[in-house]
Amino acid sequence: MVSAISTPGGKHAAGHRCLRRSRLTRRRPARRPRGRRPRHARGLPGTRRLDFDAPGTLPEAFAGADTLLLISAGYGEDDTVVARHGAALSAAERAGVRHVVYTSLSGDGDHLTYALAHRWTERRLRSSATLDWTILRNGLYAEFLTWIAAPDADGRITGPLGGGRLAAVAREDLADIAVSVATDPAAHRNRVYELVGERALGGADLAAALGATYAPGTLADARAAFAASGAAPFQVPMLASTYSAIAHGFLDGTGVESDLRTLLDGREPLDALDVFVKAVRAGDASGDIAA
Repeated sequence: MVSAISTPGGKHAAGHRCLRRSRLTRRRPARRPRGRRPRHARGLPGTRRLDFDAPGTLPEAFAGADTLLLISAGYGEDDTVVARHGAALSAAERAGVRHVVYTSLSGDGDHLTYALAHRWTERRLRSSATLDWTILRNGLYAEFLTWIAAPDADGRITGPLGGGRLAAVAREDLADIAVSVATDPAAHRNRVYELVGERALGGADLAAALGATYAPGTLADARAAFAASGAAPFQVPMLASTYSAIAHGFLDGTGVESDLRTLLDGREPLDALDVFVKAVRAGDASGDIAA
């Protein structure tokens, strides 16, 4: 049996996509960020509740699972995220899980403030005496661009992307890959895959596709505006580091060799620009970063 779990944070949409593509059993966290509704888990068979902040609830929730698809948590300070991931993996070991498929962050993302918890989790998996593993190093979502680079009321994209570009990838492609790997884990035993988009998008590309104007502001302005919006303190450096890494050319896809097309089994990846445009026009300003 394959168990899919998403830890607290902005990853529930990714987990929902994975479940819709295969008969996976989902373990849903009991705790979630304030204001988020657990809508993605409604109506799904085999859903169980668990609490990553109460490790004693985890082994029973994982009972009977051979493979665990652990969808990464990005919502919290490093020590919070690391503790949750560590608890999940320790519980998986005790429950007899054989293989963990973990959705991590792309290898070119080490300049991002939220990279540390991902790299810690990868190291924890490699050190396990009982678990086989597969690490899916996901690039940033094309849908995430609607959160950081959507036009304002005056039709201007002011996010400080500079002249940089992002090798964004569609969540749907990443969900398809996660399900494919989790349902045939032996073929991907102890492998690390880089999953960034094939088309790097800059602010001017996004503006042209929407008939908007690209007028990038400064990192300082973006940081101040986000802090004033009521964002949690840890979210402010997350956003600033994302803008900075894109603007300075670290996330354009040239720093890693992508396995995206290979793991899609010949299917063409979805066009990231098209995904962005559709999401903006649908009003889907998603805070999700990477699966």
